[in-house]
Amino acid sequence: MMTSACGFHFRGNYLLPEEVSTISVTSFDSYNQITRDVKNQLRLNGVDVVSPGANITNLHLVRETANDDSDNGRTLSLYQNSRAAEYELSYRVSYQVSVPGYDKKTFNVNITRSYLDNPLAALAKSVERDLIVKEMREQAAEQIIRQMARLKAQLVVTPAGSDELQDFPTDIDGTENQPETTTIDEGVEQTISTNEVSNDSDGSVTNDSQTETP
Repeated sequence: MMTSACGFHFRGNYLLPEEVSTISVTSFDSYNQITRDVKNQLRLNGVDVVSPGANITNLHLVRETANDDSDNGRTLSLYQNSRAAEYELSYRVSYQVSVPGYDKKTFNVNITRSYLDNPLAALAKSVERDLIVKEMREQAAEQIIRQMARLKAQLVVTPAGSDELQDFPTDIDGTENQPETTTIDEGVEQTISTNEVSNDSDGSVTNDSQTETP
């Protein structure tokens, strides 16, 4: 299949548009794990990660949150003594994409997964939770790349000399926001979804205080 003439190239596992073949990455924390995971995923898919510039597409990581039973998570089942037996762990990363000539768009990647609680092994529970969050971060980073790949065939060239930002295309086939549920283990399911966030609905979702990630 010929793709280069259309402005798209296979990069790693995904078909990415030329507009994101070079990208800058900024973050709320330059040194945290999700920032490193996103950069690694970009490079694995052949994307050059460079310093921010006026004509460079930017991916800005706004925030990440992970919630379980200790901080507003959801209990799925109970032991007979009313202790929680199964918890739902949720992870979210918010990010903003800025393509030159287009308005900015902000997205959330949401991942939820259930896991079992062993009341006799508090340390094991803590280790298990850390491992799950690590996996969810890696999956969120890959989901961000998948979202970037969805830009293909949607970006059009901005007319020369035009000062008006074009509408940023995001959901060409209506399937973008459909959750994907997979079975991790017996009785354990994980759901991944991506949704667009209105930049006007949350004053903290901005790209004004970017931190460059080397």
